[in-house]
Amino acid sequence: MFPCLAHRPWQVLCRRVYLQQRATLSQRPSKIATPCFSWKSGGGVHKLWFSFPDSRVTSLMWTQVQYCSTSGSDKTGSPAGPVEPKPTEKEQAAQSSAKTAGSKTQGLTKAESIQVKVRAVLKKREYGIKYTQNNFITAVRAMNEFCLKPSDLEQLRKIRRRSPHDDTEAFTVFLRSDVEAKALDVWGSQEALARERNLRKDVEREYQENIFRNQKLLKEYKDFWGNTKPRSRKRATFLQGPGKVVMVAICINGLNFFFKLLAWVYTGSASMFSEAIHSLADTCNQALLVIGISQSVRNPDAVHPYGFSNMRYIASLISGVGIFMMGAGLSWYHGIMGLLHPQPIESLLWAYCILAGSLVSEGATLLVAINEIKKSAREQGLSFYEYVMQSRDPSTNVVLLEDAAAVLGVVLAAGCMGLTSLTGNPYYDSLGSLGVGTLLGTVSAFLIYTNTEALLGRSIQAEHVQKLTEFLENDPAVRAIHDVKATDMGLSKVRFKAEVDFDGRVVTRSYLEKQDIEQILNDIQQVKTPEELENFMLKHGENIIDTLGAEVDRLEKELKQRNPEVRHVDLEIL
Repeated sequence: MFPCLAHRPWQVLCRRVYLQQRATLSQRPSKIATPCFSWKSGGGVHKLWFSFPDSRVTSLMWTQVQYCSTSGSDKTGSPAGPVEPKPTEKEQAAQSSAKTAGSKTQGLTKAESIQVKVRAVLKKREYGIKYTQNNFITAVRAMNEFCLKPSDLEQLRKIRRRSPHDDTEAFTVFLRSDVEAKALDVWGSQEALARERNLRKDVEREYQENIFRNQKLLKEYKDFWGNTKPRSRKRATFLQGPGKVVMVAICINGLNFFFKLLAWVYTGSASMFSEAIHSLADTCNQALLVIGISQSVRNPDAVHPYGFSNMRYIASLISGVGIFMMGAGLSWYHGIMGLLHPQPIESLLWAYCILAGSLVSEGATLLVAINEIKKSAREQGLSFYEYVMQSRDPSTNVVLLEDAAAVLGVVLAAGCMGLTSLTGNPYYDSLGSLGVGTLLGTVSAFLIYTNTEALLGRSIQAEHVQKLTEFLENDPAVRAIHDVKATDMGLSKVRFKAEVDFDGRVVTRSYLEKQDIEQILNDIQQVKTPEELENFMLKHGENIIDTLGAEVDRLEKELKQRNPEVRHVDLEIL
């Protein structure tokens, strides 16, 4: 930094740095905190260090450097004043040779001037804990929260912003500060505005209390505005897919229950009683499935923003619990009572005929459920076993398992009743009842487990998650994807969430491609002061943020278009 110091043999030097702004030394104050700069040399190694008593000496000023000897220092060790050291023989020879050679340097001067550059920064603004002056609010919020009328909003500044909804590109908002000022102008004071808000809350509370008295009117209102699906579409859900399977099963199981009940009354067979209870449990459970399917097709509302698709899992879960309590419980009870108090059984001919008819009907329903599951599994690229184990369609799964258990139960009951007819021992019939109860308990446990897993929020297949992630990573605006979550919401609906690290250069370039570069260059050339620079950066910075939001919307829209099962996408900027 100071090449002239390399010619100095002094062991210790002390520099004084004085602040100077184009002024002479005589105009400077006499008492200035002086930082000490020390110099050591030894063994061919030179060391220079600085000690500043005050950090303010580093500000943007001119400084004067003086070299002082420590020989004249006082008791405190501070230098007594600037002293010109005596040159050595080598220095005298170097100076004489420099003078004769006509060198530009004339030896060491007593003072050298250096310039220190310090970057200029803008003063940080303090916004406080609550700052809402730049907030935007919609017309609905302005009318609800500030008790304004549409005519009051017509006089305010209208700002067009990018819409967060897929069906609209832009919408109108208002500055919150303008709305607050207009509310004070309309109502006169904050107290009057607060009284009006409380009055409207009381009216809303009264409306909520009376809402159950007007259910029919409310339903017609929702149908008119499209908040619920038309009735024709609800009926259509029971003519195809899982709804068709459930309706066929509920009709057949209802008839089976009626005929099995007559056979039990006629014969008194414990196995026949278990089969009658089995058919009754199936009928009731499938009635629950009908309710679940009808509720699951409802559109989302303000209370349930993600819809009602989980109603199928809830109905299937209740169905599993019902099978366990009604079917398995009563079958075990009747079987145990038959073992404890055996009774003779009447002719089983009619029982065999009814069981044969039940086997045919239950088998037909089972085939309908199997075909529907095969079709759905093929559409989702899953095997039959994976589709059933993952409970992708809970309603069809319930019908499948119930009918499979019914077919096995009919075979088991017929076998035990045959053994009783051959041996005359009623214990075989009671064992058949216990076997049917155990079969129903196993089915109910499986349904409870699979539907509970689905309600807890189950991730979709890893291959599908990888496909969605690769689509985002292949976009030029995306650098990396983190914390990916893809949850199955039921009815083949997926909710996708990910942390996205965007490439700021690509986003900025996308913004610049839509701008007039010549105009931006002219604006840059006109920037002369920090205030003008701040205004320029704030203007384009806000537009770049809007461009980033548009990139997020574009990715979400393309992700939904390429993957129709993805209904909700949450991309968070990392």
